[in-house]
Amino acid sequence: MSLTIKLHHVNNATAASTHVHAATTIKKSHFTTNKFRSKPIYHSNPLSSPLVISHKKMQSLKNPLTVKSSLIEPDGGSLIDLVVPENQRAVKISEAEGMPKVQLTKIDVEWVHVISEGWASPLKGFMREDEYLQSLHFNCLRMKDGSLVNMSLPIVLAIDDEVKEEIGCSGSVALVRPDGDLVAILSSIEIYKHNKEERIARTWGTTAPGLPYVEEVITPAGNWLIGGDLEVLKPIKYNDGLDHYRLSPQQLRKEFDKREADAVFAFQLRNPVHNGHALLMNDTRRRLLDMGYKNPILLLHPLGGFTKVDDVPLDVRMEQHSKVLEDGVLDPETTIVSIFPSPMHYAGPTEVQWHAKARVNAGANFYIVGRDPAGMGHPIEKRDLYDPDHGKKVLSMAPGLEKLNILPFRVAAYDTVAKKMAFFDPSRAKDFLFISGTKMRTYARTGENPPDGFMCPSGWEVLVKYYESLQAEESTQKQTVNA
Repeated sequence: MSLTIKLHHVNNATAASTHVHAATTIKKSHFTTNKFRSKPIYHSNPLSSPLVISHKKMQSLKNPLTVKSSLIEPDGGSLIDLVVPENQRAVKISEAEGMPKVQLTKIDVEWVHVISEGWASPLKGFMREDEYLQSLHFNCLRMKDGSLVNMSLPIVLAIDDEVKEEIGCSGSVALVRPDGDLVAILSSIEIYKHNKEERIARTWGTTAPGLPYVEEVITPAGNWLIGGDLEVLKPIKYNDGLDHYRLSPQQLRKEFDKREADAVFAFQLRNPVHNGHALLMNDTRRRLLDMGYKNPILLLHPLGGFTKVDDVPLDVRMEQHSKVLEDGVLDPETTIVSIFPSPMHYAGPTEVQWHAKARVNAGANFYIVGRDPAGMGHPIEKRDLYDPDHGKKVLSMAPGLEKLNILPFRVAAYDTVAKKMAFFDPSRAKDFLFISGTKMRTYARTGENPPDGFMCPSGWEVLVKYYESLQAEESTQKQTVNA
């Protein structure tokens, strides 16, 4: 796995703020049922202000930089918060009850969560047509002052013909959960055509059947999109015992201030953390220290929304992450674990821009990006859907992300001589073993142990137990069918 770090330096001002309890959102893959519940990794998640440094571009890692801490600005200059204040909720709920209703899917609710907390700042609701077209064709939005902000994924809400007819001439609609509970108001609405083929082709670069997000979300969706200004009636909660781990961008920024960090580097993953990941994260921190930073903090930020069927469910991943911290593979004193609530598209270089942009809004100024970020195997052919190196290359050139800079890292693999994860040495390539996420899951599923030093033993045990429980469940279901 080769990694790069997106990096932004900032200039003055350290903020101090109040303590916020740590959060690690855990959301099960909706395809899989299991009995795991992750334990809190922290009772409190301290972090601090991202750095900013006066620099033109990093010319050499060897030259130390003068560091002054300050949080990176969110896109658009201010962080969007679309949750209705508590003292206004009763009135807004009363208004919503009299409006035409649009029923949301589970994944639609995840997008409401994303928009409401400011991950997509400066977006203030589901996209209207002009925003949708800019996102789809340019991967960015132009602000009123002429500047660009990155917005590589369309964040839209689909409705069918029947719902469109029910809305009629109404200027506002109420959004409700699948169970009918009120979630939000969408006002000053605009309804426009949902050209699914165009959306799929431009987002994924293919219309091949078998794309997980397409099959789950887009194919069954209606032929119309509805955009407008969003007002969320109360904070989105999942009531799964993990909501205290779901830190918003605003809460993360408070944590960054509290920790007084002069650098914050974010690492997203949707797989369990192995020692190669840890090597890359720890080496990143070491290099930041060598550059002159005094307190760089890692934001370990696993994706918490929709994932495909063969990914390890979030609650299992988070239980595994907790073992990595308990065993000291990552330092709990310099690591914050939280959950990024976005659904996963598996759209490669297009999607990795969204992942980076959202972390900017949370205050992180370094972004680690690995080999084939947000990629997957081709749904029909036996090959990667995207070139493994294109994600980091696109990220380094993406419009609207100029405040981030790419810093390349070496490939990490298992060193069969040293019996640990290490940086790949081409001069003795035969000594290295590459263990992909697919291979790792196969090991766990079949009960075969990976090489010693690949993952901390307690973390590996979490995966093995998950697959054992899954196999037992599948066996029970077969017996029921055959009875």
